[in-house]
Amino acid sequence: MTTRAMTSVYALDNRHADAPMHHDALSVMFDPFTTGRITDLLALNGKRCLEVGAGGGSIALWLAERVGPFGRVLATDLAPQLIPSNHRLQVLRHDLATEPLPEGPWDLVHARLVLSHMPNRHQILQDMTARLAPDGILLVEDWTPRLDAVLVAPDQDTERLYLHFQEAVSRVFATAGSDRAWGRQIHQAMLDAGLLDVQTVIHAESWPGGTAGARLMQATVEQLRPQLLTTGQSEEQLARVQTLLDDPGLILQGHPMYSTCGRSPG
Repeated sequence: MTTRAMTSVYALDNRHADAPMHHDALSVMFDPFTTGRITDLLALNGKRCLEVGAGGGSIALWLAERVGPFGRVLATDLAPQLIPSNHRLQVLRHDLATEPLPEGPWDLVHARLVLSHMPNRHQILQDMTARLAPDGILLVEDWTPRLDAVLVAPDQDTERLYLHFQEAVSRVFATAGSDRAWGRQIHQAMLDAGLLDVQTVIHAESWPGGTAGARLMQATVEQLRPQLLTTGQSEEQLARVQTLLDDPGLILQGHPMYSTCGRSPG
């Protein structure tokens, strides 16, 4: 397969000092949901699993601990240094935007919060489908971030402060090529790819200040600080947002996670 001719643009970087905090928060927030989805979809013993854009590696490690002596897990990421080691877990540095996916066949291909950041997301999903074994499962999970994110705030000024910040974050991701509506498009994309038994489950919770969802946003402030400043956010505003995210009086609407699966024809 030829290499895709496309420039890689990523708003977030696993090499950033706050990337571990970012991935730890995601793990607390979503790993129980994701692992429950996988458990419902297939028995993992002996299976060949591809984890695309593995990030902190928590799902890849969970898979490696369950595939047994005859199974295999390959975890890919552009910056894979956060992925933990396991004797059944192979790690590959891989640029999803420019390099072909590892050859299969795979019994499970999973990507969480990855494809929305890729300009060629529809082609990547097609390629994932092509790598599946007969009756293999593709599970793609992405969220649709809210701009009206505040459920409860200490006062109107802090609500406006946070909403202004959320709009700035959205602009940064849009500039980097992310499609914040991708989560709602996955179902149709899987049908277009010819997958069977396509199903979507939507998961969302509130994020009170001081909890994992708020810690995720604090890590986002630090990871995107230079870009946020170019949108008109000031250092003072970002400092106030960081303080606000520790306040249990702030309750955010968690972004809905669209978890969509499909099965390759047997």
